[in-house]
Amino acid sequence: MCGIHGKLLFEAQSEGVSRAELEAMNRCLRHRGPDDCGTYTDGPVGLGQTRLSIIDLSPTGHQPMSNEDGSVWIVFNGEIYNHLELRPALEQAGHRFVGTSDTQVIIHAYEEYGIEGCLRRLRGMFAFAIWDKHKQLLTLARDRIGKKPMKYCVNSNRLIFASELKAILADPGVPYTVDYAAIDQYLTHQYVPAPRTGFNEIHKLPAGHYMTCTAQGQVDVRRYWDLEYRPDFKLTAQEWQARILEELDDAVRLRMIADVPVGAFLSGGVDSSAVVASMAMQSSQPVKTFAIGFGEDSHNELPHARLLAERYHTDHNELVVKPKGIELLPRLVYHYEEPYADPSALPTYYVAQLGRQFVTVALNGDGGDEAFAGYIWYRWLKQTQWLDSLRPLLRLASHPAAAWHGLRRTNLSRKAAMFLSSFGSPPGARHLTWGAYFSPQEKAWLYHPDFAAHRQPSPVRDFATSATATDPIDRAVYTDIKSYLADDLVVKVDIASMACSLEARSPLLDHRFLEFTATIPVHFKIDESGGKAIFKQALRDRVPAELMHRKKQGFAVPLNQWFRGELAEWSRQVLLDPTTLNRNLFRRQAIERLLADHQSGRINHGHRIWALITLEFWFREFVDQRPTAPQ
Repeated sequence: MCGIHGKLLFEAQSEGVSRAELEAMNRCLRHRGPDDCGTYTDGPVGLGQTRLSIIDLSPTGHQPMSNEDGSVWIVFNGEIYNHLELRPALEQAGHRFVGTSDTQVIIHAYEEYGIEGCLRRLRGMFAFAIWDKHKQLLTLARDRIGKKPMKYCVNSNRLIFASELKAILADPGVPYTVDYAAIDQYLTHQYVPAPRTGFNEIHKLPAGHYMTCTAQGQVDVRRYWDLEYRPDFKLTAQEWQARILEELDDAVRLRMIADVPVGAFLSGGVDSSAVVASMAMQSSQPVKTFAIGFGEDSHNELPHARLLAERYHTDHNELVVKPKGIELLPRLVYHYEEPYADPSALPTYYVAQLGRQFVTVALNGDGGDEAFAGYIWYRWLKQTQWLDSLRPLLRLASHPAAAWHGLRRTNLSRKAAMFLSSFGSPPGARHLTWGAYFSPQEKAWLYHPDFAAHRQPSPVRDFATSATATDPIDRAVYTDIKSYLADDLVVKVDIASMACSLEARSPLLDHRFLEFTATIPVHFKIDESGGKAIFKQALRDRVPAELMHRKKQGFAVPLNQWFRGELAEWSRQVLLDPTTLNRNLFRRQAIERLLADHQSGRINHGHRIWALITLEFWFREFVDQRPTAPQ
């Protein structure tokens, strides 16, 4: 795991990239790689990397790294789990290796197969940049699911890229202005969808894409992978269960390979329990597990995590998060660096911090809900498909429902308004309306006129129409993998873990595992008991029944209680501060009403208050001042 960055100056410039510029970028990324750092310059190109040593702890793993004759250079962030499988064919083709670093495999696979042939062969999580001196070509690439970040800025005279935009902003020559359309999309989804970042000049390379840039500044972005849904109806339930366990154990086995201590996050849910159970069955030593809880019983999963830990005799460690944990918010905003309001980032950071005290690598259960249609909204989609014939009538009813919600402002009226208005979307995107932080009607009520002019349709719903799937549930899952998973969930874990210099690995997000689960028919994934049906059936001998059939919590944070209790006055101070209101984003009367409605208990606005507060802290950290590299 690492932080990577670099620059390419276009032909019109005579000066080269200075090592001092690269070292300033390195300082911004040191938390991602505290073990080593390096730079490479060659006229118009410069590459830099900070390294967290996981595989090949010797100096042969130092980056930037080149091929034998120094004509191809790379900086790489991530892990290639099948590098030992790829190596013999490359050695037979005449490529020479020094040490055991997986980075060398990427260089030689690029030389041997070209960029697309190289990417098709890699199994792992990665973001890398390759400078080809002969072709005078810079190539940036990102893994299929988007587990490793890649951000970039292109203007008339340079391309600059980095794992985090803080390193890009370390260059004083990079201008940046707020992308208010991205802010609007953030207030819908709780994250900024790719390729936006919150700044007009800086972009995210989408997951499963690579980008090339010539020395003249010609940029080309291409997709190299997509997830296809082709259900196989020939296998029985028992056959699917056996294959699920086989594929799960293989994905876990690969992610247990490391030259440093390995552990796991354990929430007590189905997914993390499945991963820990598989680890325990394949390990000769007790697995180190880490769990986070809350003082509020309704949000505390520690007793469930203990059940699994006791069954497999893990070396278990726990931490309870208090409301004062909100003091961590400025640090979270700094690390997440884009407007980002997923409140589970708070416990994720704490569990990463806890885990780093004992291990350098931690496995997690991310991806199970996408692989096996586990979210509650997939079940709702399945249960409401019969209403599609009434879509025109339901859309007509959504207008008075929205008005009634605006008048009454209750949890029930809000849910009714969101449900009815969702029928304006295709079935595969309907759940996006149900899960929106702020609906279009709420935005019209909340936004200051200056900000309202920047509203744009969200690009996320387009994934539902581009999916190869024919079943609406598969289309919804595909939409979430391309958006919620890629731009929220994996970002949450990557940023939180790397802020603590911890590598997080996700077996259920192995691309081969996801491709396999995309062949399982929907009726095996969702039945009358809910989602993940076939996954739970496969795990019945590995995971206690009380864990598989309890209500899903998913690292939920008790925001509603916090903002009615210890944090009520603090939230008022932040959101009604003159600095906040003078941004002309939101109407003061609307903010006051939102806070009062929440305090009354008629409606839960905890997540929306969190989103507004997080946005304000982002403005203070990244807009009111230019972020500087830590000393």
